Amino acid sequence: MKFLLFIPFLLTLCFADNDYYQGSKPTKKGVAPVNNALYLKECGSCHFAYQAGLLPANAWNKMMNNLENHFNTDASLAQEDWVSISNYLNENSAEKNMDYKRSSRIVNSLRGRAIPDSISQTPYMIEKHNEIRPSLITQKEVKGIFNCMACHTTADKGIYSSRDIVIPNFGRWKD
Repeated sequence: MKFLLFIPFLLTLCFADNDYYQGSKPTKKGVAPVNNALYLKECGSCHFAYQAGLLPANAWNKMMNNLENHFNTDASLAQEDWVSISNYLNENSAEKNMDYKRSSRIVNSLRGRAIPDSISQTPYMIEKHNEIRPSLITQKEVKGIFNCMACHTTADKGIYSSRDIVIPNFGRWKD
């Protein structure tokens, strides 16, 4: 009889949400929006100002320590600006924003893996884009996974919901 009572307990453990074991379950959708004027100005002047919660701190540090060769461009900053932006990225990185769904999933996808050189190289981003035909990603209107705003109409707000995806020369994306 005791064994029969033990079975529901075992089943509960087997099917428990694994977010419980990795910290609390995310309560917010997307990622925290960018809220740093200097980061928006300096980084957003050349490309989309990616939310800090899209990478862990070690990846941001790797990127910030190589700005003289930032994707084949010299993006060097004045020391004061470099310190300010580095601090912002570290204080708002993915592992500091685990209450956001996407940040939590990015961190979990990187466990035990090498530090990525870019957001588009994280296992989570690769998996999220694997159903899209490569020709839709590489077309001139999109250029690559790195160009979030080309398809994610609310990316600037930190919202990457599938209902807000419109792919050029394809239309609205449906999961």
